Parts: sequence; C-alpha cells; structure tokens
Amino acid sequence: MNGHQQEVLDALKFELTFLERGGYEPSVREPRKELSIFQDSPSCPNYAATKKTHACAECFLIDFVPREKQGEAVPCHHIPLNDRGDTVDSIAGSGDDFEVQRAMRGWLRATIGAIERAKAGIPAKGEEAAAPFFVF
Repeated sequence: MNGHQQEVLDALKFELTFLERGGYEPSVREPRKELSIFQDSPSCPNYAATKKTHACAECFLIDFVPREKQGEAVPCHHIPLNDRGDTVDSIAGSGDDFEVQRAMRGWLRATIGAIERAKAGIPAKGEEAAAPFFVF
C-alpha cells in the first residue's frame, strides 16, 4: 500500500467515525440547518469555508466518483453507495436522511474493508460488491 492509499484509508475511517458519532445530526446551535453529507465533514477540503476555495478534484473522494460525474457541482454526492447504484444525490431527493446515512455507512464499511483486504493481500469475495469503484 502506498502513501496515498493509506491516506485515503485513514480519511475513510475518519469519515465513518464522524458519521457514527452523529456528525451529520442537526446542531444544537442551528437545529434547522440542513447538513450536506461529505460537504459538512471536516474531511472536505472546503469544510467551514464561506465560499469554495478548493476544487473538488483535490478531495480524496474524487477517486470514488465515476468519471462522467466528476464535473458535477458536488461530485462526491454521485459516488455509488451500493450495488443498485444509489448515491447521496439520488437518495437525498427522497428527504430520508436516515436512509442516506445508512447507505453511506454501508459504503464506508465496505470500502474500508476492501482496501484493508487488498492491503493484506486477501482476494475480494465477489467483484459485484459496490465498494471499490476507485482506481489508485
């Protein structure tokens, strides 16, 4: 595993911890403010910025975005989260934050597991898994 792959693995683990500790739950200070998955995470290069100062191409998540979606306004919202191809963008349209977080949690766990198995030299269990879309 090279340095970039380890950085991505660490960032994905951080993102999972952030999610599981309620990072995307409404704030006590601003309970009505809608939080955006990935964009309102400290792992986003533009986190807490009043305007976008970094291109999304600088974010580690761009490796997981299908090439044809990398030009979208929020490319990370187009990462396929499961074998059906659901994305944050497609699920968020239903207004079900719980479902978005559930799908994201599953994707993070699957992707972390796939990277760790590859790191250990363990073959993948099935190529149909949604997780490793990325190419390093």
